[in-house]
Amino acid sequence: MAEYGLFLLKTVTIVLAILIVIGVSAALSMRQKKSDKGHIEISKINDRFRQYQNLMSGFFVNKATLKQQAKAEKKARKAKEKAGDHSDNNVFVLGFKGDMQASAVASLREEVTAILSAPELPKEVVLRLESPGGAVHGYGLAASQLVRLKNKNIPLTVCIDNVAASGGYMMACVADKILAAPFAYVGSIGVLAQVPNIHRLLKKHDVDVELHTAGEYKQTLTLMGENTKKGREKFKQELGEIHELFKGFVSENRPNLDIEAVATGEFWLGLEAKKRHLVDDIITSDQYLQDLSEEATLYELSYKVKKTLVERMGKTASQSMSSAFESVANRLPF
Repeated sequence: MAEYGLFLLKTVTIVLAILIVIGVSAALSMRQKKSDKGHIEISKINDRFRQYQNLMSGFFVNKATLKQQAKAEKKARKAKEKAGDHSDNNVFVLGFKGDMQASAVASLREEVTAILSAPELPKEVVLRLESPGGAVHGYGLAASQLVRLKNKNIPLTVCIDNVAASGGYMMACVADKILAAPFAYVGSIGVLAQVPNIHRLLKKHDVDVELHTAGEYKQTLTLMGENTKKGREKFKQELGEIHELFKGFVSENRPNLDIEAVATGEFWLGLEAKKRHLVDDIITSDQYLQDLSEEATLYELSYKVKKTLVERMGKTASQSMSSAFESVANRLPF
C-alpha cells in the first residue's frame, strides 16, 4: 500500500506539472499575440559572399598578397561611401515559399510595405519564389503585392529554383524578368477544383441530408447532397471564368507570350519554358545574386513572427513525427 501510495503521488505530481506548463504556455501565448506580432529583419548578403571569398583566398593566396587585397577593397569601399553613390545601388532580396493557402502572403505584404517605406527606393527587388500553386484568392493577393512594387517603377526579378506553377506562376509573371534553374517546374496556367461526394453511400445506409439555400447558385456542388447536372455546369462555368481571368492577367504582364499555347494547364522544365517564353533566362538564384553582388549592395529582407511556446512545441512534435515516419519509410523495401 505504501508503494502504491508513492506511485499515485508521483503520478498526480507529474499530471499537475504538465497542467501548469500548459497553463503558463497558454498565458504566455495570449500575451505574446497581443504584444509582439512580428518584425522586419535585414542582413547584408555581400558580407556573406566576402566571407566565402576570404576563406577560399586564405588557402590559395599568400598572406602578403591577401593583406594588400584587403586594404585595396577597404579603400575602395570607403571612397564609395564618401562619394555617397551607394544609396541608389541597393537591391532587396525577398523569399516566398508557398503552400496551398499562400499563407506566406502575410509576410510578403509587410516586406513590400517596408521596402516602399524606405527613404530611397531600391535599384531592384529580387524575389526567390517557390510554389506549386494553391487557392486563387491567396495567390491573387500575393501577385497584387508584387504589383505594388511595379506601380512604383521598381524593377522586379523573380528567381525560380524549384517550382513556380499555377498560382506560383501568377506571381512570377508580374516580374520584369523571370529567371529559372534548368530543371525548375514552370507553367501550369490552369484551374483545378474537386469535390468528393458521398451521397450514394449515405443513401445506401438510409441517411438523409437536407440542404437549404437562398439564391439559385448559392451552392453548386455539395459533399453530402445529390449533385445535379445544372449544378455541375455552373461549377464548370465558374472554373472557366477564373481561367480566363488567369490568362488575361498573364497576357497583360507578358504580352509577348502565346497565351493560348501555354494556358493548357501543362508545366514545363526551365529549359523548355524558356523556349516558350515563360521565362527570360536560365540561371539559378545563387549565381544571379553572386554576380549582382559585384556591382550592387544586396540586402536580404524578411518579416519574422515570433512563435509562441505552444507553437514551438507543436512544431518540434511535428518534426519529430515526420522524422520517425521518414526513418520507417527508408527501411521499407520499395
